[in-house]
Amino acid sequence: MVRKNNIVRDSQMVPMLSKMTDVSKTDTAVARVVLKPRKALPFFSRHPWVFQGAIGRIEGEPVAGDVVALHAHDGVFIAWGLFNPASNIGVRLYSWDEAVPLTDEFWRQRIDDAVGLRRVLFPTFDQKLACRLVYSEADGLSGLTVDRYGDWLLVQLTSFALAQRKEILLERLRETLGPRGIWLRTEKGIRAAEGLELADGLLWGEAPPRPLFIEEHGVRYGVDVAEGQKTGFFLDQRDNRRRAAEFVRSGRVLDVCCYTGGFSLNCLVNGGAAEVVAVDASEAALTQARSNAELNGVADRLTTVKQDAFKALEEMEARGERFDTVVLDPPKLARNRQGIDAALRGYYSLNRFALGLIRPGGFFVTCSCSGHISHEMFVDMLGQAALHANRRLQLLEVRGSSADHPSSVHCLETDYLKCYLGHVF
Repeated sequence: MVRKNNIVRDSQMVPMLSKMTDVSKTDTAVARVVLKPRKALPFFSRHPWVFQGAIGRIEGEPVAGDVVALHAHDGVFIAWGLFNPASNIGVRLYSWDEAVPLTDEFWRQRIDDAVGLRRVLFPTFDQKLACRLVYSEADGLSGLTVDRYGDWLLVQLTSFALAQRKEILLERLRETLGPRGIWLRTEKGIRAAEGLELADGLLWGEAPPRPLFIEEHGVRYGVDVAEGQKTGFFLDQRDNRRRAAEFVRSGRVLDVCCYTGGFSLNCLVNGGAAEVVAVDASEAALTQARSNAELNGVADRLTTVKQDAFKALEEMEARGERFDTVVLDPPKLARNRQGIDAALRGYYSLNRFALGLIRPGGFFVTCSCSGHISHEMFVDMLGQAALHANRRLQLLEVRGSSADHPSSVHCLETDYLKCYLGHVF
């Protein structure tokens, strides 16, 4: 996304086209992808996704996975990228310096940069740690996500071209981190999106144990990294879980869409909640949540409910249930722009019911991981939900992902998580 003010011509944003870089330094012969007129501004602004509709012509005969040079329609060099004619994202961009092509050393340096940041964020970097090591576009590696769970790495590849280069990427991860094993997790729909056929499984070393144990803010968790949602745990909510616990103060808590108990256990262990009622539609998730509660010695204060979130909230309202704190962290409701309206209706219903269950003076933690739902949309929805629930809602904090999930100012899609902490009357 680019601000509409201060519009500048493409040719004013970069120096004049210099002598072409020696393409022998790249890992393949280089073709040129030339944009249509008036399509170059987002890419000069370093957005990494070149959609097929922006491409005017292709000079050369690149195949899927090849390095290409992206040029404006007037011939000005913009960036080096990787080509995929089978994807809606025709080119993923990585280097905007013509003198820095996409060599093996380039990929190694990007891995080093990403891991280096996490070593700063987590100085101990011990075997109990779970964190995101590489976050795709935010770390300049569009199509690659790497999570660390103790001595194991969980890798997701969502780019055909990066999947072709997985050996150099995995080699650098092994050299830098010395893991016991690397496991591949795949995303639903990746074959259709990228023409990439992958299956979950061991890429290198030992398979991870099930469960694998981690620790976060003094809370221990068992995680199924092989079959759990995402790569086994919602690492992006790390600091939001801890912050939410600070508002509990021995009260009664409702955790809706609790998964394996991330918010629930923080409220019990760090917040001293008298009781947590944890709701989820997955029995496997609730089984792990109960095991995690036993692991932390708080199983006597956790009640689990296997039920659809909408139905559970509706029935609790009918029974007149009340809670001191409600946490609402539903799964992604908008997977594309066409789903925004339906998603907002879903968020409205969930939040309206949830607000009605909070005692006056209580607290509300409400989240959205739908990147297509903007902060403005979410706040407007909250206002409508509070109005129709006849509650007064004060917003205390607006939070996002933990620091190991940084967002890129050049790719606002990386700023997807919204976590609002509110006070309710």
